[in-house]
Amino acid sequence: MSTPAEPPAVADDETAPTTTPPASGSRVLVVWTAVLAAFVLAADQLTKWWAESALEVNAPTIQVVGDLLGIRLIYNPGAALSIASGYTWILTIVVTVVVVFIVRAIGRLGSRGWAVALGLLLGGALGNLVDRLAREPGFARGHVVDFIDYAGFFVGNVADIAVVSAAVLIALLSLRGIGLDGKRHTDEEPAATPDDSARDDQSDPA
Repeated sequence: MSTPAEPPAVADDETAPTTTPPASGSRVLVVWTAVLAAFVLAADQLTKWWAESALEVNAPTIQVVGDLLGIRLIYNPGAALSIASGYTWILTIVVTVVVVFIVRAIGRLGSRGWAVALGLLLGGALGNLVDRLAREPGFARGHVVDFIDYAGFFVGNVADIAVVSAAVLIALLSLRGIGLDGKRHTDEEPAATPDDSARDDQSDPA
């Protein structure tokens, strides 16, 4: 009577799972985030240059889409809707902190959606920060160039569009439970409790 032959031993290094994730994907996302931010910054500054060259300050609005959308040049010392117009230097500090936070967060990217959101947010924040640092009346007190008139309610610029788009995308990603690293928070399994372990032991056959 013969016994079945035992299967050949497999080396430990062949069965051990690979636990180190590739870093190339993260580096690609960082690069694309930086490229998108640079594109938004360039578009913002170029359109502001055009607005200052082609429009007169506080001139009547030029209608583009009826009464819904027009262009007129103003210099905004405050935030959106001219809020906190007397605290330009405080707004400059706040935007600078936001930019530093975004730059630090980019290193943990693992999601294309978050890469787009942070690229838009970084480019928009830098676009308005350049105005506050480099324009009149002085360093950290510069007025932001606004020229896109939304039905007379407020006037903005390309940087504002990028920031709002980023905020909407971030909200959608958060609602879907997608974290900065690309993982879904809902996919995380709850930690086992002592009661769960006791039930498992009781269900095992003797």
